[in-house]
Amino acid sequence: MKEEKKFCYKYPHPAVTTDNVIFGFDGESLNVLLIKRGMEPDKGRWAFPGGFLNMDETAEEGAARELKEETEVEDVYIEQLQAFSTVDRDPRERVITITYYALVRQNDYHVIGGDDAADARWFKLEELPPLAFDHDSILKVAVRRLKERIHFEPIGFRLLDEKFTINELQHLYELILEEKLDSDDFLKKMLSLKIIIPLNKKTKGASSEVTQLYCFDEENYRRLKGNGMRLEF
Repeated sequence: MKEEKKFCYKYPHPAVTTDNVIFGFDGESLNVLLIKRGMEPDKGRWAFPGGFLNMDETAEEGAARELKEETEVEDVYIEQLQAFSTVDRDPRERVITITYYALVRQNDYHVIGGDDAADARWFKLEELPPLAFDHDSILKVAVRRLKERIHFEPIGFRLLDEKFTINELQHLYELILEEKLDSDDFLKKMLSLKIIIPLNKKTKGASSEVTQLYCFDEENYRRLKGNGMRLEF
């Protein structure tokens, strides 16, 4: 028999959920992973993978569990975004959600809807369907965090394949920043920071033009991050 807790809070208190905003990049578009809700409320609408927190797990453990159960995506480094606590954000009861976000190499994962998710799918950031609950507000905060973070670290290494072209890297930055960057300045900036390494391999694009391949120098990246690096574009 489980021992009864000595101290109990006698007043009503909220339930807690976790939600995951997962960004991916397919080489052309910045995408977001969504699940289609298989249960009410908002059955049939798209939402971030998430659910109610179990009594024996931390918020991070709950977020990772829900992500695996609803999409089959696992072993992802997630970071806490913030808590959302609007009083009427969930019609079932008073619910506070703790949100997490992650940047993943999209091609590394085959997403499948599971548990109470009827489907799981990547959507282009600029072509999202109407979202359940207050997930539109959550998304705005996540995108703002992404734009802030890109100025402090080379986040592309979590989104791009291990080998990439400078054009792919620049395109990713332009999608996130929502502005056009000068190609020469971008390459000079990346090379000056010594966070990318040219490989002894090249690839052919759609126009049959041979293009240099690069990879990230993660050792130097960690050193620069420790020194509070800032990227200026």
